Amino acid sequence: MNRDETRGRGGRGGEARRDARGRQRGEARVEGRAARTTAAPAQRARAGDPARGAAYDTLRAVAGSDAYANLVLPPLLRERRVVGRDAAFATELAYGTLRLQGRYDAVLAQAASRPLDQVDPPVLDVLRLGAHQLLGMRVATHAAVSETVGLARERVGAGAAQFVNAVLRRVSERSLEEWLTRIGDAADPQGDDPVARLAVVESHPAWVVRAMRESLVGSGRSADELGSLLAADNAAPRVTLVARPGLVSPEELAEQTGARPAGLASTALVMAGGDPGDVPAVRDGLAGVQDEGSQLVTLAFAAVPVEGKDERWLDLCAGPGGKAALLGALAAQRGARLVANEVQPHRTRLVAQALRAVPRAAVEEVRTGDGRLVGDQEPGAYDRVLLDAPCTGLGALRRRPESRWRRTPADLATLSALQRELLASAIAAVRPGGVVGYVTCSPHLAETQLVVLDAVRAAARAGTSVEVVDATPVVAQVAPSWEPVAGRTDVQLWPHVHGTDAMHLTLLRRA
Repeated sequence: MNRDETRGRGGRGGEARRDARGRQRGEARVEGRAARTTAAPAQRARAGDPARGAAYDTLRAVAGSDAYANLVLPPLLRERRVVGRDAAFATELAYGTLRLQGRYDAVLAQAASRPLDQVDPPVLDVLRLGAHQLLGMRVATHAAVSETVGLARERVGAGAAQFVNAVLRRVSERSLEEWLTRIGDAADPQGDDPVARLAVVESHPAWVVRAMRESLVGSGRSADELGSLLAADNAAPRVTLVARPGLVSPEELAEQTGARPAGLASTALVMAGGDPGDVPAVRDGLAGVQDEGSQLVTLAFAAVPVEGKDERWLDLCAGPGGKAALLGALAAQRGARLVANEVQPHRTRLVAQALRAVPRAAVEEVRTGDGRLVGDQEPGAYDRVLLDAPCTGLGALRRRPESRWRRTPADLATLSALQRELLASAIAAVRPGGVVGYVTCSPHLAETQLVVLDAVRAAARAGTSVEVVDATPVVAQVAPSWEPVAGRTDVQLWPHVHGTDAMHLTLLRRA
C-alpha cells in the first residue's frame, strides 16, 4: 500500500560521477552552487505534493546544473521535512525516472502530439515523472495523472498542464508490456537489431549496451545474460553496510540495525529500511555504507599473500574513503600502517573523516597528491598498493541514475590513459614481492583487461617483471559462496549475478 494507493520503494544513489581526471567533480560544488540552484523553489509556498515537488526539483537540478541526484535530493527532503514513506516515494520517483529516462522518452514520443525536442525541458521532466508513476511505480492511474497535472500547473503553467494531461492520458491507455513492445518494435522494425531494442526497452545508451555485451563475453559469461544485466541496472540497489573489522562486529551491527548478512562478504549487511545515518556505529565511523562488491575486492586485496614483510600499505586513489576505512581497520589488526592518497583536497577531507575511528597507529598519513607521481617519488616503498582507478562508473549505473546519460565513448580514451598512468605508478611504488590490486567500478574491457595488459607490457619494457596473481582462490577465501568463472584469473562481479556493483579486480605481484 502507498499514499496514493501504493508507494514505490526508495532507492539510494551511490558515489557521484567522476570527471575526466577521474576524481569527483566536487561535493563542494554540488552541495554549494548546484544545491542552491534548487533552493529557490523551496522557499515558495506550494499547495502541491512536496514529494513530487522534490523529485521535480531534483530532475531540474540534474539537467540544468550538472548536479548529482544523490547529492541534491536528500537535502531537499530534509529542508522540506519529507520523511518516511513520502521520502521513499520521492527517492524512487526521482531516481527511477532518471534511470528509465530513455524508455520513457520513447513512450512519450509516441504519446505526444509534437516531437520531444519541441517540448520545453521543464515540461518534459514533468511528463517523465508522470510516465514513471504510470509505468514504473504502483501508483493508481487517476492519482498519477491528476497529481502530475497539478505539479505541471504549479511549476510550468496552466497551458502546459493541459498538454501534460493529454499526453499522460494517452500513456495510461496501455500497459507497460504493451508500451515495451511498441517502443521495441519502433527501435528494431526489422527484428534484426537486438542492441537497439534493448537500448530503448532497458533505457541504456546503445554504446553502453554494446560494451556490456562485450564485457560479459570477455569475462567468460554469456551474451544471453545481457538483458538481465541491463534490467539489474534499473533496479534500486540495496543499502549495504560494512562492519569494519576490529571496530564493530557484524553481529553488533545487526543488533543496532536489524540488518541481515548480504551473502558474500562477511563484513557486509543489508538494511531492510531506515536511514543508515541514524545508526550509532555509522555515526561513529565504526561502520559505513559500502557496496558489498567494493568490500569484497578490498578484502581480497588485503588477503593475497605478499613475499616478505607486510607493514606498509598505500591506497593510491583513496577518495571518498570507503575502501581506505576498511583497509585501515584490517591494517590495525595486522600491525600494518596505511597511507591514503587522494588528488582532490575536498575528497582528502572525506577520507580523513572515513578513517576517524581507525586506530591512529594504523594510519600513517592521509594526504593530497597526484597518484601518477607516487611511483617516481616513492619507488618500492610499499608492500601493498590498492589502485581503485577513476573510471566511467558503468558498473554502478543503478547507484548513479543520471550517469548513463552523461558518459560518452569519448570518456574512455581520457580515462583509460589516466588508468594506465596510475597503474604504472602503483607498480613502481610497490616493492619486489609486493602486491598491487587494480580495481574499477566498470566492467568495460578497455578499462579492465586492456589497461592491465598494457601496464604489464610497459613494465616489462622498462625492465620490471610483473606477474598476474590468480585472484579467484583469494576471493573464494573471503567469500566462500562465490563461484569463480573457469579460465579467469581476474574477478568480475555483476549486479544481476552477485547483487553487487560490477566491480573488477586484478591482482599483480612485482617479481
